[in-house]
Order: sequence, then C-alpha cells, then structure tokens
Amino acid sequence: MRGYVLRRCLLALAQCLVVLVAVFAVGSFLPGDTADVLRGELGTPEQVEALRARLGLDEPALTRFGHWLAHLLAGDLGHSLTTGLPVGDDLGRRVGVTLLLGLPALLLVTVLAPVVGTLSGLREGSLLDRALNTAAVVLHAVPEFVLGLLLVASVSLAAGLLPATAVGMDGAALLAQPAVLVLPVIVLTARHLCDLARQIRAAVAVQRHGAVAGHLRLLGMRERTVVLRHVLPGALGPAAQQYARCVEGLLGGAVLVEAVFGFRGLGDGFVEAVQNRDLPQVQTYALLFSATAVLVNLVGDLVAHRLAPRREVTG
Repeated sequence: MRGYVLRRCLLALAQCLVVLVAVFAVGSFLPGDTADVLRGELGTPEQVEALRARLGLDEPALTRFGHWLAHLLAGDLGHSLTTGLPVGDDLGRRVGVTLLLGLPALLLVTVLAPVVGTLSGLREGSLLDRALNTAAVVLHAVPEFVLGLLLVASVSLAAGLLPATAVGMDGAALLAQPAVLVLPVIVLTARHLCDLARQIRAAVAVQRHGAVAGHLRLLGMRERTVVLRHVLPGALGPAAQQYARCVEGLLGGAVLVEAVFGFRGLGDGFVEAVQNRDLPQVQTYALLFSATAVLVNLVGDLVAHRLAPRREVTG
C-alpha cells in the first residue's frame, strides 16, 4: 500500500510539472498577444511593439517562463495585462460564483447517484432499471449547452417559472435570489449524475452476481446483509475513481454553463482572458483547472486502491 501511494504521488508530481510547461506553452502559442488586442486595428506597428516591450512580451519564451515560475512559487500570480490588477483578486471574485454552482451540483451527484445506481443494479433487467438506464443514456447524450438552452426556452421563456440568466449579478445577489441557480445547477448535475449512477449500477450488478456473494448466500446469509456488507463496499472502488472525474468535470462544465446563463465565474473569466490574450490570467486559470484535475484523480485513485487493495505476491 505504501509503495503504491508513493508511486502515485510521484506520478502526480510529474504530471504537475508537465502541466506547468504545457500551460505556459499553450498560452504562449495563442495567436496574437495582449498588445495586439489592446491596440487593435488603430495602433501602428511601432506602437504595438512599444507596448509589447513595456509588457515584457518581447522577451524570450524561456526567460518569461522562468519569471512566471519564480513568481508562482512565491505565491504571486502576477497582474492582468489588460487591467493591471492582481490576477489573484480577479480569481477571488469569480471563484465564489463558480462554487455557488459547483457545490450544490456536487452535493446532488453525491446523494442521488448512489441511490439511483444501487436501485438499478439490484433490480437489473427490471422495468425500473430499464427506465433509469434509458433516462441516463438520454441525458448523457445531450450536450450541456444544448440542455441549458432547452431549459431556458421551456422553463424560463415559455413557462416563466425560473430566471433565465444571471447577467449583472454577483455572489451576494445570487445568494439573495437562489432561484437563478436552479437551472444551471440542473445542467451541471445531469451528465455527471448519469455517469456516476451508471458506474455504480454496473459495479453493483457485478458484485451481486459474483462468486463471493453467491457463497455467502449458500452459507445462509440474508440478502440484505450480503448487499450491505459485500455488494455495496465492493462497488465503492470503481465509483471513487468515477466520482473524481465528476468533480473534475464539474469545474470544466462551468465554462459552458456560465456562458449560457451569464454567470461571471471561473469559466467566464477563462474565456475572457483567452479573448484578451491576457497571458497571466490564461495561465492562472488553465493551471487551476489542470491542478484540480490532477489532485482529484490522485485522491480518487488512492481511495479506490484502499477499498480494493492489490495483493503483492513475492517469491
């Protein structure tokens, strides 16, 4: 167990280093830069070059990477090239909005997916199982932005039941009007609920028909005890890894959901930074998303390994 944990942590560290290089490289290879965006078509080539020099964009890539990495290790995320404000301040303003969407969605996935997946797996082939599986496949097949637009058109515009957008609202206003969170939370929840529920359903079905469960029944153990002590614990390992991917997917899905519903969260900030070619902001957002993915997958792998430890045979 200790050897696996050490190897997995070292792999995560290597992944983080690769992410650092990849984030900087991708940001550097964006067409144009902040000077081009700020000057637009009205700036002369001389003005653009002067602005590029003032912003430090004319330095070699390795020099800029070294400066960025040194500041990053010191906890300095840099300043926006378009506004001049600290990137950390902008991140702090936006992260609360994304959490208002992500945390309720994560809670719904955590509560509903095990219930739906377990019921479906224990009644494999039944009408309930077929209905839940069909609904999961349909919801999974619909892209998040399409589902968002359909809900806005039907629930908000046609029926007038819920707000269609959060344009112009910050964190305090969103808390004061929680109805505006309902549709985006549903959109964020749908696909990841389906993914995790189907994973749990498959694992429960396999464990329920496995040799160990059959042997326990032959010994006279009640079905309820077999399910609680063997089937469900055995299904937790694969579910832990899928749960980690759901957490990662919720953060990535925020980019589309915030765009559809007009939320000024991390996803909206990332899109805006790319449009402005604001390299410090682009790198910070990309690094945040990537580091979160590495971290949650590390935790998911460790939990899955702990729940289903491998036997090491030495000879």
